[in-house]
Amino acid sequence: MSMFKLAVQNFKSSFKSYLSLIISLSFTTIILSNFINLVSSGILDQLGESQAKNIEISIQVLSFVIACFMLFFVWYATNVFLTKRKKEIGTYIFMGLSNQKIGKLYMIETMLIGIVSLIFGIGFGILTSQLFTMILMKLSNLAIQIHFKFTLASIGITCLIFMVIYLIFVIKGYVNIVRSSVLEMVSANRQNEYVRQKNGVLLIKAISGIILLGTGFYLATKEAGMEVMGNILIAMVMVIAGIYLLFGGFIPFVLQTLAKNKSFLYKKERNLWINNMIFRMKKNYRTYTMVCVLMLCSVTALGFGFAMKNRSDNINHFENTYTYQIMGDGAGYRDEFASLIQKENEIEYSSEIEISVIPDIFTDNAYVNTPYAVLSFSQIKQIAEDTGLEFELTEPEENEYIELGHLYLMSLAGDNVGTTNEINKKVYTSVAYVTIPYLGYFQEDMEYMIVNDKVYQEICQLGQTMYLYNYKLKNPENLELSVEDIRSDPHCGGLVKIDPDRNENSWINILFSVSFFVFMVFVLASGSILFMKIYNDAFEEKERYHVLSKIGIDKRSLNRAIANELRVAYIIPLLVMTIASFFSIKAIANLMQSASLLSVNILSVAIIYIFFLICYFFSKAMYQKNVE
Repeated sequence: MSMFKLAVQNFKSSFKSYLSLIISLSFTTIILSNFINLVSSGILDQLGESQAKNIEISIQVLSFVIACFMLFFVWYATNVFLTKRKKEIGTYIFMGLSNQKIGKLYMIETMLIGIVSLIFGIGFGILTSQLFTMILMKLSNLAIQIHFKFTLASIGITCLIFMVIYLIFVIKGYVNIVRSSVLEMVSANRQNEYVRQKNGVLLIKAISGIILLGTGFYLATKEAGMEVMGNILIAMVMVIAGIYLLFGGFIPFVLQTLAKNKSFLYKKERNLWINNMIFRMKKNYRTYTMVCVLMLCSVTALGFGFAMKNRSDNINHFENTYTYQIMGDGAGYRDEFASLIQKENEIEYSSEIEISVIPDIFTDNAYVNTPYAVLSFSQIKQIAEDTGLEFELTEPEENEYIELGHLYLMSLAGDNVGTTNEINKKVYTSVAYVTIPYLGYFQEDMEYMIVNDKVYQEICQLGQTMYLYNYKLKNPENLELSVEDIRSDPHCGGLVKIDPDRNENSWINILFSVSFFVFMVFVLASGSILFMKIYNDAFEEKERYHVLSKIGIDKRSLNRAIANELRVAYIIPLLVMTIASFFSIKAIANLMQSASLLSVNILSVAIIYIFFLICYFFSKAMYQKNVE
């Protein structure tokens, strides 16, 4: 029999054990190919040059992340595959085959897995490209014409990325086999990750892991200014290291301690599986760490997408507070402008305000072309009454001010409370920071100081007074109808009109949609890794369960023991992920200055639980079948 035929036969006989790997690699390839096709197909050009460029950059960055993940996933999967096959193919040496021929057999069999995964991935990627784009645009709330166009460039780039990554590890496996001895091959599957450790070492690891996790959680959720990004990066390293030590020390130590408790051990047939679970946890702690970190990444990706969308919606609402903002040449023209607008449109609400812009010669402002703009407290209060906007401010004292700021997509700056501004040699201290859009779109341009009315009357003498008239239409889509009437008024010094259909932040909505698919990739991969590990462990347990059966343990008891062992194997990483995800999502909310993302956290964790529940039932059925 030729080496190729033997490899094909081995592939067919072991196809079920490769299925989870093939599905995960294919799904990752589908997502990657569709991302690349979305950029190369030209569909995004309908959004305009600026928006298309932002979206392309975002998708290219995320495609790079998926490619890096594919590198990591293929590395792990081929390592597991090689370890599982070493013992089996090691027996070929006794049949007279050289290491080189065995390595060739391994390469052919592994390449068959890769080729099947790539064919499925590209094939389903082509079939689902239009559906993928439709879902992406629907989630992003973008109205563009979608057409079926899967480019050869996207197929070529996807195949190139996949094959380069896959060939690297296939060749690495071949070299590993060629350099291995017979003893290493036969005993390979018993060397995987397992290191004997004493209770003292486990206890030190457990304490270190808890300390690292606690510190990481604290840094991730600590509210800070410019150092927040550094805190999050340090927290990421600490949390990953903490999870590693948790699975390598704390959890084995707890299980080991419970196993020594007789009242715990001899209840509900725990003596049939608890010691085996301890052994598995010590042996596979790196795998459990990897699975937990991948699940945490998936929740974080989805949380980041929701946070971006939430922030984008708030910014859009902020900028659309008014439809028209008119600069008048004096006071008292609110009704005059309103009558012009009402010829064609109905006004929902309106407001007016005086703004005193203070020249730099009277201030300590270090920023060029960003003068201090001073507002009176009573006028801001009146705007809130006229528009229905929230107002919970307390009038500042004579040496105080309230800063009126703008919503940013992402800001590392704090709320600036406690900072000082100097006007005409008098120092004013910030006592509050608000981002309520009292001035709408105009709130982006300058640093606004809300002072009490007495101070405003003193300061306004130093600067130039601007008069701003604001109007919100009941039907903003008809904003063009009143533009000519407004501009024809002799008291109109300038007009800003806010089109509700403009798509300046559409690229942010795309990020939200993309994060959902990245979430799915990570979840599927984490489930596949754990499924593969448990499936392979079942072959090692076959002999143990046969012995237990021979000494009189009935099949129902053995099946319950298997179910309990697998249940714990799935529950432990899920619980660790659930706890860690709360802090990662809270860190994102702090960084994005977003509202609570607790509902997002609960939803994403629930999806992961459902997926892993399905994996658990499949694992249990296959485990019980394999040990029989």
